[in-house]
Amino acid sequence: MRGLQWFNALSAGATPVAGLPDSLRVADGVLGEQAVRFIAVVADAQNRFPRARNGEVGLLEGWGLAKAVDEAIATGDKRPLIAIVDVPSQAYGRREEALGIHQALVAAADSYARARLAGHPVIALLVGKAMSGAFLAHGYQANRLIALRDPGVMVHAMGKASAARVTLRSVEELEALAASVPPMAYDIDSYASLGLLWETLSVSQIEQPTADDVARVSDCLVNAIKGIDGSDLSGRLGATHRAASSHVRQLLREQW
Repeated sequence: MRGLQWFNALSAGATPVAGLPDSLRVADGVLGEQAVRFIAVVADAQNRFPRARNGEVGLLEGWGLAKAVDEAIATGDKRPLIAIVDVPSQAYGRREEALGIHQALVAAADSYARARLAGHPVIALLVGKAMSGAFLAHGYQANRLIALRDPGVMVHAMGKASAARVTLRSVEELEALAASVPPMAYDIDSYASLGLLWETLSVSQIEQPTADDVARVSDCLVNAIKGIDGSDLSGRLGATHRAASSHVRQLLREQW
């Protein structure tokens, strides 16, 4: 999976963090001259939960992410957290629902948010799919979202087939609708038009990154860390397509 390839490339020489599920890769290394923690969710064919064997974020992954981030917060050194995102979905299943997947994923999102509010720069690098509750748990709380430019990099609440079933449309009808309604689209340019991305980058080999690809992405990550001013997410509201959101927040501030 792309997430594992980019984790290995960016964290080369870093120290792996033990005591986490096999579906997580966490390592402490250096980016530029800055100590950072790299975090990725990866496929694990032996995962005890079958619904989470292809890179989905499930129970083990949610609690594991929370642990990895909380440990970073506990050190008190404000090291940046680099979330490498390639997550096709949250893990849907009866066991997941019965055992509280909502709590596991909220724990992960909460930990990332607390890290950001505590002064840890949080950067999410989108190298593949960023879908559903998986993205909310792993990456969406970042100060900066960076996406690689490739058809395989996409952000949405659910896959096309699922969205078609829910909306009682065909996949073709959804794609036609997405051409005029950016929030319905899956491509990264439409997502960027919503003002949520800090930067998009093109690389030569997204599946097997070259040394030049890694160097370019590393430089972008370093610049993203340096450019963070504050711990809130207000910078996401500047795009044209977020004008209504900005207006609603303004009215709320005036009234309350």
